[in-house]
Amino acid sequence: MPPPLDPVAAATHPDPYPFYADLVSQRPLYWDDSLRLWVASSAEAVQAVLTHPSCRVRPPSEPVPRPLRGSPPSEVFRLLARMNDGPFHALARRALVGLLATFDSPRVVEVSRRWTLRLALPESAHSLPFLLPVHVLGELLGLPSESLPRVASWTRDFVRCIAPGAHPDSLTAAVEATRSLCSLFRSSLEAQCSSGDGALALLVRESMALGLQDSSDVVVANAIGLLLQANDATAGLLGQALRVLLLDFSLLTELRVEVSLLPSFLDEVLRFESPVQNTRRFLATDAVIAGQSMASGDAALVVLAAANRDPSLHLEPWRFDLHRTQPRGLAFGAGAHACPGAALAKAISQGALLALLPTDLRSLRSACLGASWMPSLNARVPVFSAPSSLEAHS
Repeated sequence: MPPPLDPVAAATHPDPYPFYADLVSQRPLYWDDSLRLWVASSAEAVQAVLTHPSCRVRPPSEPVPRPLRGSPPSEVFRLLARMNDGPFHALARRALVGLLATFDSPRVVEVSRRWTLRLALPESAHSLPFLLPVHVLGELLGLPSESLPRVASWTRDFVRCIAPGAHPDSLTAAVEATRSLCSLFRSSLEAQCSSGDGALALLVRESMALGLQDSSDVVVANAIGLLLQANDATAGLLGQALRVLLLDFSLLTELRVEVSLLPSFLDEVLRFESPVQNTRRFLATDAVIAGQSMASGDAALVVLAAANRDPSLHLEPWRFDLHRTQPRGLAFGAGAHACPGAALAKAISQGALLALLPTDLRSLRSACLGASWMPSLNARVPVFSAPSSLEAHS
């Protein structure tokens, strides 16, 4: 099997990890002429880029992706706490972190377990990793239960238009999806503010307490942002967790006997098969990072999946170890833009596995064997095959 052409193509390569290992050992931080950006792959280099104050999450000259400009998705994107830097976005992030702190893990696990039992029907189990995160978050945010299948579809349409390398045609569906999501969230927000109860009302109070203007716009945008962030990343974690389990019967048996190992199992999945393989940072000023002189305007590709298998970070990193001690993975990033939803993603996945482990998993096992990778420049998300009509009704 030929190696990936470059670190971007590696994200959906059948086996990118030998290539990543070579990067870590031979080129931990280098300038890639073909990609026209810096590539950080070792744990040290990845940490250095992610935590350096000159490195921003968006190009300073392009706070909103150029293809979105003037569209409804751009009005949401510009307010997203995790998609930009600056005083406003730092405050919005604080409000969002305050909301997420109220989603205690036992509650999220139970909501996820309940939705899994409803969604994991034989004919639709292959879609569970993509459907579940939106249904769980939708309930936590107080959206009407009957709206959640449509919310899942709208979220997918929005995600497609902001994904790296998105096709221009994806914007048409995203515009309608954005309008629908904004309308639904605004009506839910109004109802919660009237009653004085609910996650969206809490986010309004958090935002106002921090002095954010137009708090309702901030709340609607960042509530939608939670769905967008959870969609592929949590689908990747749950999908990878199921793939690991269904391809290793001994591991499946061990977890069925000792479900208390699920949190450790998910930490190891995140390290071993990072759902987000890479992310990007952009230099706002000239800087020296990990010994390399970088110029304002330069971009850096941060290969999280390579860093998670760096031998300096983990002993025998190529081995999946359920009992690995002191995991220090970088799957959720680091620094100012580390993902604040790490506990939420793990709790959603844990609830799903608690519901699925006692079942026979035949439909999922069949779907897993025919899995492919979702087309992406940065995520590694398995797409399970749909069952045949015979399998669905067996």
